[in-house]
Amino acid sequence: MPTGLSLHLGLNHVDPDAYGGWDGQLLACENDARDMAALARASGFDATVLLTSECTVENITAAFRAAAARLSAGDILLFTYSGHGGQLPNLKDSDDEPDDLDETLVFYDREFLDDELNRELARFDDGVRRISLLDSCHSGSAIELPSEEPGHTPRMMPVYKQREIYERDKAAYQAIQRELRADRGDGRPADALLISACQDNQFASDGPVNGKFTGTLLKVWDGGAFDDGGYREFHRAILRRMPSSQSPNLYLSGSPAPEFLRERPFTV
Repeated sequence: MPTGLSLHLGLNHVDPDAYGGWDGQLLACENDARDMAALARASGFDATVLLTSECTVENITAAFRAAAARLSAGDILLFTYSGHGGQLPNLKDSDDEPDDLDETLVFYDREFLDDELNRELARFDDGVRRISLLDSCHSGSAIELPSEEPGHTPRMMPVYKQREIYERDKAAYQAIQRELRADRGDGRPADALLISACQDNQFASDGPVNGKFTGTLLKVWDGGAFDDGGYREFHRAILRRMPSSQSPNLYLSGSPAPEFLRERPFTV
């Protein structure tokens, strides 16, 4: 019998001491984490939930590594994140990001680079099914913000704050980037499936109860009634219900097994 483990992060704010006085207040991220954990448990996963101040780099990497120690080929990891997204300049002599930017997840105590997430996913044994659901902004060249009415603010770390924090902590982030490059080995990314809340050039919207992406995903899932196919079909069903300003993306890292993509979502 395969084992399913899931990790759910929801940050309604961050540590202002770590982000130059900015607390990144949001409404629905903790709800998203709890609701996705409930979905996971109903599907047979052993779920771990970390909320706001618990979402430190140390706690999250420890949770990933504990899961990697437990799972083997045929098992499954589900990772969900709801919070702010950001971007940092890539190393000048690196060519792994076409836009010369590293996307980040804005954890409680610092930004976590996309390559750091890939490194954690790569620690799992070959054959472990890995899926990430990210409800956050990756604010590249967006030209349009979602509604900023109360409860519908974008889940984006403000650009001015991204620049300020990067300039303040540039040496630390560049050291992480150099370490990641040195650890890259054969350069093969983790075999994983990502469904994100929006494209890199869009913003993800918060909400009064759930984020727009997470709320739509839960409606499509319909308490487990979804039976229209695998992950590609699940992604398309979510996409059809989303506004044109926020188009969820399906991205394959490495080479996930085709049979995994055809599975009914959240099958342990």
